[in-house]
Amino acid sequence: MRKFPSTAAKKLRIFKKLSSPARIQNFLDTLPINFEEGGRTCRSPLSVLKKGEAHCLEGAMLAAAALWFHGERPLLLDLRSVYRDDDHVVTLFRHAGRWGAISKTNHAVLRYREPVYKNVRELAMSYFHEYFMDDGVKTLRTHSTPFNLLRYDASWLTDGKDVHYVAEDLDDSPHLELISENSIRRLRRADGIEIKVGKIVEWKKNRHLA
Repeated sequence: MRKFPSTAAKKLRIFKKLSSPARIQNFLDTLPINFEEGGRTCRSPLSVLKKGEAHCLEGAMLAAAALWFHGERPLLLDLRSVYRDDDHVVTLFRHAGRWGAISKTNHAVLRYREPVYKNVRELAMSYFHEYFMDDGVKTLRTHSTPFNLLRYDASWLTDGKDVHYVAEDLDDSPHLELISENSIRRLRRADGIEIKVGKIVEWKKNRHLA
């Protein structure tokens, strides 16, 4: 187990229980979605635990911190879409030489991936058919190479201020194409039942008013 900064040790003690990717995912699923109603945020794992909510990148960093606590590398994967859709960020992990992903999302899709994928590209492609707009247009285009959070000092773990530099550096990091221009032109739109399922959400935006 890794040692976290002493100022955060008490709050981050929960990581002792999050001893596997499945347990980390189960914990993330209990956190409401951060809808950023007060403006864009990029909270550190410590701030996420204090606030008790997270969006995809914040959840990915929290999951990466838990993996790092147990001796794994804290790796993120950015799934980049076309300009009119949102990117999605997941946490990478490996078991028996295969890749899996931990994912914080509000939707019925783009979720946890079991460690059954031979490489990162294969894992990223597993999200392709689920990644579409309400009009059915499939939008996933590139994925980042594994982004190691150990490039930073401990601030990404414990900073009380937003760590927007993580989002910016991840966005600027090398990305690889998933499909060719020729393939894009031939894509079939998601059908009605897929679109309907894609609109199912776990947390409603006005939950605090209920």
